[in-house]
Amino acid sequence: MSAIKGGEFLIRQTKPEEIFIPEEWGEEEKMIAQTCRDFLEQEIIPRVDELDSMKDPNLMPSLLKKAGELGILSISIPTEYGGMGMDFKTSMLAAEAVGGGHSFSVAISAHTGIGTLPILYYGSEEQKQEYIPKLASGEWLGCYCLTEPSAGSDANSGKTKAVLEGDKWNINGQKMWITNGGFADVYTVFAKIDDDKNLSAFIVEKGAEGLSLNPEEKKMGIKGSSTRQVFFNDVKVDQNKQLSDRENGFKIALNILNVGRIKLAAATLGASKDVVTNSIHYANERNQFGRPISKYGAIKYKIGEMGIRTYALESAVYRISQNIQDRIKSLEAEGMEKGKATLKGIEEYAAECAMMKVVGSEVLDYVTDEGVQIHGGMGYSAETSVEKAYRDSRINRIFEGTNEINRMLTVDMILKKAMKGELDLMGAAKSVQDELLGIPDFGDDDDSLFAKEYKLIDGFKKSILMVAGAAAQKLMMELSKEQEILMNIADMANDAYVAESIVLRVNKRINMMGDEGQEVYKNMARVFVHDAADRINKNAKDALMSFAEGDELRMMLMGIKRFTKSEPFNVKDARRDVANHLINANKYSF
Repeated sequence: MSAIKGGEFLIRQTKPEEIFIPEEWGEEEKMIAQTCRDFLEQEIIPRVDELDSMKDPNLMPSLLKKAGELGILSISIPTEYGGMGMDFKTSMLAAEAVGGGHSFSVAISAHTGIGTLPILYYGSEEQKQEYIPKLASGEWLGCYCLTEPSAGSDANSGKTKAVLEGDKWNINGQKMWITNGGFADVYTVFAKIDDDKNLSAFIVEKGAEGLSLNPEEKKMGIKGSSTRQVFFNDVKVDQNKQLSDRENGFKIALNILNVGRIKLAAATLGASKDVVTNSIHYANERNQFGRPISKYGAIKYKIGEMGIRTYALESAVYRISQNIQDRIKSLEAEGMEKGKATLKGIEEYAAECAMMKVVGSEVLDYVTDEGVQIHGGMGYSAETSVEKAYRDSRINRIFEGTNEINRMLTVDMILKKAMKGELDLMGAAKSVQDELLGIPDFGDDDDSLFAKEYKLIDGFKKSILMVAGAAAQKLMMELSKEQEILMNIADMANDAYVAESIVLRVNKRINMMGDEGQEVYKNMARVFVHDAADRINKNAKDALMSFAEGDELRMMLMGIKRFTKSEPFNVKDARRDVANHLINANKYSF
């Protein structure tokens, strides 16, 4: 069977054997992840308060350099530039492994991602040879200057200008929210040449005349990461420091953001696992009314749900990581250079990258919020790690494109694929419409593993196709202005993708290991699907009632009811089983 395309999950069934699950990691990957976790435990976690105080501005860069000495900064850098040359999926595992490092996670992600990848993927060979080995080793540290006071989500509206004067570019402008700005040696700067419509990109080095910084921003969370405004006042750089072609900067920015979004999802996964573990430790140690609070149903609900959402996120993150990796390898096999193949492979699944960014950041927000609640008064104390996790988590829904922008991008990118003929969404939507007018399929007595869940997931996809198809048909060009409807559809897609991912993962796990001892995994999958059915039902109804009316509306509401109808299921007992498993292990143990 051919590899699944980006967005195709909506119209195609995936089989368990087609996906990668974390239970399949090899020894080499596990060792790399353990190296990252050990570094975090030994070097970062004991110094989180020191980092957050910002008293020693050299502390963060010195820790990044130490990570570089261990090879942690160069995992996905090709060997010819001094890196380890590991594949995309392994780089995702490394991003997860450092995800629980609070401000350090932000600094290392910015350096290895937006600080390094523009040059690696778009630089000339001369530029790559000059900068990548130093960035890979940590000798030099990188940052990325895109956002401006008047150009946030609308990045291409930036006002920073570059003018060629003789053999040098003269750059003038202002950038803000620049992560690693205070200590970076290399700045990737986006500016418009003359009166161009689109951005171009330039490499600027620390110490350039006319380059200046504002003091560190005072932030709600991630306090230990450097965040500065950067000013360019007649900054001169050599002509050969232009990155890629003129006006290609906007494309560079978009493609690097695709990488950043999926890597952010991996980082939020690592952070979520840490918060779950810390919360279980506290719940097992904290006694009230004569017994640990982990014995109480209200706390079990929280622990169970935190575990389920984290496991579901993990299932989805590595499912799409494998798809991306497979696409990269197929493009390389066709003769495409590795850097271009990596970008093209990730671009194919840009919609799923946006989805995972939203899901990951919102799972972590949920987990940290419930983590604070489990800790009670102690959760509000700056003495606990969960208080920091709560504050640090909030930024994830804002950077790499706000979650609202990413939701709208998800729908926009999938609809554009349909308009280009890359996805037969309209054909699939027409089939759903025909099904609504036909006799309902009451199904058979299929008692195979997850038969009911797979049927329900198929119904989730039909719901999305029906709502999106009807909205596109009815609203046409006006749909782009109906942001509430777009966000309803995006949330339906997120739930459908993650629900399918967790069921496929548990199914494959059981196929690999046998059925014994797997009840807790089945319960996680079934609780998630059951709850997703209600969320999809609500989003679908909200969307439909925004634009449809009369008999058409009544027919589609009946369809939604049919497509999201779940069998009676005791979610309380299932979720409690998950909680008991975690509580007994005294950590996130899946």
